Order: sequence, then C-alpha cells, then structure tokens
Amino acid sequence: MAATPSPGDDLARLRLARTEGIGPATFRRLLARHGSARAALEALPGHAARSGRSLTPYPAAQAEREMAALTMLGGRFLFLGSPLYPPLLSLLEDAPPALAVLGNPALLASRQIGLVGARSASAAGRRMAEQLARDLAGAGLAITSGLARGIDAAAHEGALAAPGPTIAVVAGGLDEPYPPENAPLQARIVAEGGAVVAEAPLGTAPLARHFPRRNRIVAGLVLGVVVVEAAPKSGSLITARLALEAGREVFAVPGNPLDPRARGGNDLIRQGAHLTETAEDVLQFLPEAPRDLPLFAPRNTPETQPEPRAEAPSPPGEPSKVLELIGTTPVAVDDLVRRCQLSAPSVQAILLDLELSGLVETLPGNRVARSLS
Repeated sequence: MAATPSPGDDLARLRLARTEGIGPATFRRLLARHGSARAALEALPGHAARSGRSLTPYPAAQAEREMAALTMLGGRFLFLGSPLYPPLLSLLEDAPPALAVLGNPALLASRQIGLVGARSASAAGRRMAEQLARDLAGAGLAITSGLARGIDAAAHEGALAAPGPTIAVVAGGLDEPYPPENAPLQARIVAEGGAVVAEAPLGTAPLARHFPRRNRIVAGLVLGVVVVEAAPKSGSLITARLALEAGREVFAVPGNPLDPRARGGNDLIRQGAHLTETAEDVLQFLPEAPRDLPLFAPRNTPETQPEPRAEAPSPPGEPSKVLELIGTTPVAVDDLVRRCQLSAPSVQAILLDLELSGLVETLPGNRVARSLS
C-alpha cells in the first residue's frame, strides 16, 4: 500500500514539477531513482553538474503561494503516486506530475468516456453529442471533455442533464476559464458534483501549445474516446490518436461526406474506429480496462519502490559511450544495457543525465532516442 504523502512531500513534488527543464517523464525518472521529491530536489545540483545544464529548483515560496491560492479557490492538488491520483492516467509514460482539481477529485477514478469534437460544430453535431452524453451518463459513465466551444460544451451539458457526472479538462489555469463564455458552465460542473482539472499553474492563459497537453489528459483518463465532427488534423483527432496509443477504444460518429467537419470522423471509421450512432454502440465495446492492462493497475510509484541506493558516479567516458549507441531511431533501454556492458542502474543514471542535458528523450515503451530539438 502506497503511503500518503505529507504536506511537505506535496510541496517538494510541486517544486520538482514546476522546475524548468523537468518534464513529466523526467519527473517520474527522478522520483524512481531518488525515492522522493525531496531527495530528487537535493540531487539536482549533481545532475546539473554532470549534464552541464542549469537546473534551479522552483522556489519554495512560490510553490507555497500557488498551493495557498488553489486552496482559496476551493481546489486541491493531486500528485502522481498519491492515493487519489487517477489510476488510468498514471499509466501514461508522461502522466502529469501534478493536477489541480476543482470539485470532486474521487470522480477522476471512475469509469469515464471521452466525448470530443469540433468547436465550430453543426447544430446536428451538438444535438448528437448532447444525446450521447446524456445516455452514456445515464448508463453510469462519467463524461470527460475539454470545455471547448461546440461538441465539448454540448457533451458537458448532456451529462449534467442526465443528471450525471462530468469532468472538464482545461488547457490553462483553473482560474482562467476558456473560452470565457463557458465560465458559467465550468462553475456549474463543479457545483453539480463534477470536476475541473488542469495541469497548468493558476494564472496560465491557454495558448495553442497547451491544448495537445490537455488532450493527452483527456485520453489518459478515459476508457474510450468518441469523436463527433472533426476536421482533418484537428485537436480531436490528436486526442483519438493519443487514446489509441494508450490502449483505449476509439469511436466515431459518421457524418455527411460533403461536410468538412465529418472528414476526420469518417477517416477514423475507415481506420477501424467503432462506428457510433447510439450509446449502445459505445457500451458494447467499452472495456473494463485499457487493452493489455489489468484494471486500474498504476505504474510503480516511489512509495512502492525499494529504498534507493546511493548514487555512484559514472566511470569517465561512459556517458559518451552510451550516447554513441543512441541515434534518432528509438532503442530499447534493455538493448542499451546489453550493448554497452554496463549495469542497468549505471545506464539509467547516465540516461537521466543525458535527458536532463537535452541530448536524449525518453519515449513510450522504455525506449530512448537522440533529441531532435
């Protein structure tokens, strides 16, 4: 059983999550290596020296102000590895280290279906989304979407009309409702037993680069995603792709071939998505868990890891030896260990420093590749 982090642990986790240069995958690797966020923060100067990169821990005072501001707003943080953190979301390689939540955090562990689509949706598309959400919520599922205009808003409205629970994942801070006209809907979701979730800090205005990160959270929370109207290369199709990569089911409502908003959904059906016209079309294919994964089995977290061993410095020249074996084509870490003839802990330590230096990136499936940035 994982231990409940103390308030001090929460502060350390927020500081580590907010430290510039520490992304979700690196956050997980640091915790796995050092056993706690406090220990990882203390180890950052050593990692910085070895990687040749500045890694300044996020100031404790700023993290404390953010935690206090969220409490004043009526919300709370959920940290990766804590008991209330959404178990399905924790399965993602790049699960958010910290989630800010307004409303009912326990709802994030419920069985959810994502319902997404075009912002400039047709009247028929909005009616379809609202009806599907109402029926699926009535069947006991929580409806998860992105609080955007069009299909997202219709999905939340349909769930509330059931009445049933709904979860909104927003791209900016919880205090920056977007679009502004959906601020009353956000407040209603919280007031009626739902939840609003954000990865971004309070005060963050949603920018274009934030939406793909929001989409991965939607895909990670749910057992499946239903797409209602989506143009090619739209954010809704990104959500569907991320859901598929995470082992989740993908559903699509067919549309008029003459309507550009239908092309994305129709393409998904051609590629194998479940054709969806009613809630029953979803319910008959919705699994109890993601494919190839046991029900709600989270990844190992630091509380369930053995005590970390003291970190030994890498032998001179070994980091460059490992780096030479890594190209732009992803390679499994296990293959690296065999090829470089170093111990697995030594390779993991070297990879962490190379990742922090920006030379390599960690990919799903315990693989690494040279960074192209």
